[in-house]
Amino acid sequence: MRRRTTESDEKVADLTPMLDVVFIMLIFFIVTATFIKETGVEVNRPDTQTAEPKKTVSLLVGVGPDSSVWIDKKKVDVRNVRPLMERLHAENPKGGLVIQADSESKVEKVLAIMDAARSLGISQVAIAGEEK
Repeated sequence: MRRRTTESDEKVADLTPMLDVVFIMLIFFIVTATFIKETGVEVNRPDTQTAEPKKTVSLLVGVGPDSSVWIDKKKVDVRNVRPLMERLHAENPKGGLVIQADSESKVEKVLAIMDAARSLGISQVAIAGEEK
């Protein structure tokens, strides 16, 4: 008995190993991706000569030029800053607070944020600046 070869008996490439490699690469890129925290408002930070990079930042609060407060890309009322900071600080208690205040924002808003941080026990508070 001879087997007849027809066109339907052609060899088909097995795609399973290629899909495995693609999924492994996808998992690798997801695990190694660095997620950048943003405040949600564009600010012109004041110039400084003593700027130092912070390594552990769990809270990032922005104060816009119109003195609006932004946390996690959402505009927040000053009265709601403390509860939001408390929730975010509970997620990462080892990190500190960085305030990105615009050079034209009011000092009262920055002080209110710093007071809320101090009442929560956050000791590492910094104000972002541009290095000259």
